[in-house]
Amino acid sequence: MSTNSPAGAKVTRTTPPAIRDRKGGDPLVCLTAYTHQVAKLLDDDMDLLLVGDSLAMVLYGLDTTLGVTMEMMIAHGNAVMRGSTTACVVVDMPFGTYQESKEVAFRNAARIMCETRCQAVKLEGGVEMAETIAFLVDRGIPVLAHVGLTPQAVNKFGGFRAQGRTEESARQIMEDSLAVAEAGAFAVVIEGTLEPLAREITDRIAIPTIGIGASPHCDGQILVTEDVIGLFTEFKPRFVKRYGNMGDLITDAGAAYAAEVKARSFPGPEHCFGFEAAAAENAEEKAEPQPA
Repeated sequence: MSTNSPAGAKVTRTTPPAIRDRKGGDPLVCLTAYTHQVAKLLDDDMDLLLVGDSLAMVLYGLDTTLGVTMEMMIAHGNAVMRGSTTACVVVDMPFGTYQESKEVAFRNAARIMCETRCQAVKLEGGVEMAETIAFLVDRGIPVLAHVGLTPQAVNKFGGFRAQGRTEESARQIMEDSLAVAEAGAFAVVIEGTLEPLAREITDRIAIPTIGIGASPHCDGQILVTEDVIGLFTEFKPRFVKRYGNMGDLITDAGAAYAAEVKARSFPGPEHCFGFEAAAAENAEEKAEPQPA
């Protein structure tokens, strides 16, 4: 886990190799971050911050991640990098930016890395993406893989449904996990997958598994921060645990502000510039004798 450095000491950022070396060790603590301020608030306690394409739903109100663009991911990646100093920052590659060919994937991944200065990219897929992962890794781009329920393939799955329920599905997810590990991914996210399968994958592959709706046996866990703090309330997946309720805090604060504005109790004197001088001048005018 990231720790604060002594005063004057050089801050060391967690690297993809350091994440990979945590296999079987202390659990990896990971959350999403899309903005500078959230990254700054989370940084000290996170091993990895993911600038996830889930921002499509969480920030932009879209139904799926398919509408996310490179420009969106780079803008938010830059914001998170400015707020983070110690966590390993990983940026999602949007749908359509890496599936066409390994060369296209490299060009887009290199752009993300260069323009954000993040430590790695994440892409979805298993066996079919293994060659691309190897191509990127061989050219200096660390890759976080993603198997199981892959949101960019939501149309293929027919919705956001738990994976690994059939023998064929379980076999495919296992093959995907083995393939991305062999290809050189430094870790793999396992999403929406039956617990026994996620446990078996964790025991079999040589890289860390990071679960989201998977298994407590995984080498780490990740959730969407807005789910954790109760700020995204459109729906609550079964695998989410809320540790706060920022949604209600914002609603209550907005209501209190509206009430004070309507009652003219805000702004008060302490919120105004030159209020005391204006009040004194007004008092002097009232004190002057009026003509008969």
